[in-house]
Amino acid sequence: MMKTHAVAPLLLVSLAGASSAAFATQYLTVEQAQKAIFPEATAFKPATLQLTLEQMQQMEKLAGLPARSAAWRSFSAFKDDKLLGYIVLDDVIGKFELISYAVGLLPDASVRQVEILSYRESHGFEIRSANWRQQFVGKTAASGLSIGNGIANISGATLSCTHVTDGVRRIAALAQVVLKK
Repeated sequence: MMKTHAVAPLLLVSLAGASSAAFATQYLTVEQAQKAIFPEATAFKPATLQLTLEQMQQMEKLAGLPARSAAWRSFSAFKDDKLLGYIVLDDVIGKFELISYAVGLLPDASVRQVEILSYRESHGFEIRSANWRQQFVGKTAASGLSIGNGIANISGATLSCTHVTDGVRRIAALAQVVLKK
């Protein structure tokens, strides 16, 4: 009987460790996000944005956050030869795990749309809600892009909300510094 009791805690620990992986959800591929953000586009051209030190410093000043990276994966969206805008991909930490998302930007550096590509946390997936993501539309690096200032928090998803919002603010600053036409 003692052997059964000794195994039960190990089984519990084993199941608890496995549970976090069970929550990983891939919502969209990059290609699906591109079509969701710019459905009218006829072509997407990949580009890596490589920032200079000066651009990173400008970005940090605009965002009020560390630039975090000099290289950003992005795509330009076109309808025939006309530039529609850009899509920038990023990952942020939710509470413990990565959240992958895409930000669609117009040529004037305003946010067109935010899409959650994958969410790996056990709680907070409500950030994928269209109503929550809609709050970003039309915002720029200079407008209310922080929790409590233009973006509402979701109870139970505070860290996910905060980190995605910070990421979008960082990308909006990137757009202002590097992409704005």
